[in-house]
Amino acid sequence: MDERRLRLLLEGLARGRMTVDEAVGKLKGAPYEELGGFATLDHHRTLRVGMPEVVLAERKTAAQVAAIARKLGTQGPLLVTRLNPDKARAVRRAVRGSRYDPVSRTLSRGRMDLPTRGPVAICCAGTSDIPVCEEAAVTLGVMGVEVIRIYDVGVAGLHRLLARRTDLERAVALVVAAGMEGALPSVVGGLVGHPVVAVPTSVGYGAHLGGLAPLLTMLNSCAPNVSVVNVDNGFGAGFVAGLIARR
Repeated sequence: MDERRLRLLLEGLARGRMTVDEAVGKLKGAPYEELGGFATLDHHRTLRVGMPEVVLAERKTAAQVAAIARKLGTQGPLLVTRLNPDKARAVRRAVRGSRYDPVSRTLSRGRMDLPTRGPVAICCAGTSDIPVCEEAAVTLGVMGVEVIRIYDVGVAGLHRLLARRTDLERAVALVVAAGMEGALPSVVGGLVGHPVVAVPTSVGYGAHLGGLAPLLTMLNSCAPNVSVVNVDNGFGAGFVAGLIARR
């Protein structure tokens, strides 16, 4: 249930195209739905926050993910994250027309039809950060937001980033992922006057501590337009940037 469908239902009721009982029947199961004793699906998520419920496949069985995705897929666009290839086949069979991307480990189908103000740029420091960036890119795609990819432009070769200055300026928001010491978001934040959503990644050596080092660097950024999501949280970064692009 999204705002468009709710408006159509209420207009149908107001114009006499359906009875009150019929309208109640359509709304009765709309807020949430119990599924198999293992999930409670939130059908009003789109109406409240502008994005359908997203399925986190991690630690779910293939059968559970397939059942949830099949049901949510009837409500509009679908996004499944952290879906490993060994589970993807069952989910693709359950949701016709879906697309699996092994790089981002996402499965998606459809995209939202809402106005946006402009593109979101996704930047990463190194090629090893691309899976997190692609999770953000797929999320933005489902939200109906245009994406500009600016990959492998870390501080070890800053001229690569400066060569993409026009693309940085064109974006209304930026997702910037980096591992190692996590310096790239501060650099980008100092170059452009747009919101920067920083994503620390679990890429690096030794004292990198699985993403803790870049997380702390980003949290201590001196660029005031930088905000930070959790380690490897490409979905969260993409979602926030998508909301900014819509408004």
